[in-house]
Amino acid sequence: MTAYRIIGEDRPGRWLVTCDHATNRVPDWVAGGDLGIGPADMGRHIAYDIGAAGVAEALGAALNSPVAMSDFSRLVIDPNRGEDDPTLVMRLYDGTIIPANRHIDATGVEERLARLYRPYHDALARLAGRRPDVVIVAVHSFTPCLKGRAPRPWHVGVLHSHLDERLSRALIEVLRGEVDLCVGDNEPYSGHLPGDAIDRHALRWGRQNTLVEVRNDLIATPAAQAAWGARLAPLLEQALALVD
Repeated sequence: MTAYRIIGEDRPGRWLVTCDHATNRVPDWVAGGDLGIGPADMGRHIAYDIGAAGVAEALGAALNSPVAMSDFSRLVIDPNRGEDDPTLVMRLYDGTIIPANRHIDATGVEERLARLYRPYHDALARLAGRRPDVVIVAVHSFTPCLKGRAPRPWHVGVLHSHLDERLSRALIEVLRGEVDLCVGDNEPYSGHLPGDAIDRHALRWGRQNTLVEVRNDLIATPAAQAAWGARLAPLLEQALALVD
């Protein structure tokens, strides 16, 4: 099992589309390929960003730009966290205990870093450095409602860091011109997490960037994922034209 998947590496576009939580796969060398939770939980948002990979793939095709995706579950190790982040390997997530992670030691974490996390980030770094004007758009999805919480009204959220809000602010403006969309500004999460993928590959290098979160019930089918990718591509281009 590889740590990542790249689609369209030779595409000439200046965008780099990333999907940090593309799959719920668990390598067979991690607890025998079973984290100790059932198929229902492995199919939930706690294991991966439902629908995000299909959106990212369609978006990359529409932008004629490369797409880089992780090829392991976020429950194995989360590539959108810094190496020293306490949530790098989750032991409890949205009410579900992860048995294979409960007693993991530093050696176990280091193996996952070496075999999965770092190769994925090495691939991102290589693709981000392929031209000086690369723009990174990270594609994620979010669940309509966390356990015990209020429903989330947004169709799409744009996350950004106070260190560089240029493209995200422009994208929010463009998206809010779409009358059928409820758009979140740094919702449903804050967009700045030191050591995350955007921080590591965009903010530290001065690269234009944004992170798009689509509500996962809206992208549950391949057709819906393709439609969202096709819809987002021209809106991203419009936003980039406002700040470039």
